Amino acid sequence: MSLTHRLARRADLDALRTLMDAAIGELQRPFLDDSQIASSRAIMGLDTQLIDDGTYFVVEVDGELAGCGGWSRRATLYGSDQTPGRSPALLDPAQDAARVRAMYTHPHFARRGVGRLILTLCEEAARAEGFTCAELMATLAGEPLYRACGYIPGERLTDDRGGAPVPLVRMSKML
Repeated sequence: MSLTHRLARRADLDALRTLMDAAIGELQRPFLDDSQIASSRAIMGLDTQLIDDGTYFVVEVDGELAGCGGWSRRATLYGSDQTPGRSPALLDPAQDAARVRAMYTHPHFARRGVGRLILTLCEEAARAEGFTCAELMATLAGEPLYRACGYIPGERLTDDRGGAPVPLVRMSKML
């Protein structure tokens, strides 16, 4: 299996949303009940600012979308275009951690290196812009990958803005 990557484009939006829906619905199933999965769909998803900023990647296998994810130099830690509380404020690489955002792997490509590749791309790009630390908000399904890639768990919380409480873990890593 050969993984290729490129920056996401606005033309990818429909395919990205389809991939995200599949990932939330299938990969979260061992950790969340139906109401939490519905809530997760409401609070997670794509922030198109990442595409516009040129910090969102897609990974393909033989032309098929296998995963997506990105990083941000902006204050928002997680959520989609519709999530309340977003902030487009720019971070200071000398003081702030870059944000790893909206990481999704299509269930057919789970545990095949897609997430690791995206994390590596994000970390390299953030480091090139002067960031020395990265942080992210992990789902329970994503936490094992992030731990394996050196992220340290911090605050555990639940987000119930989608209707049901979704457990999340804030994680960080020195770059």
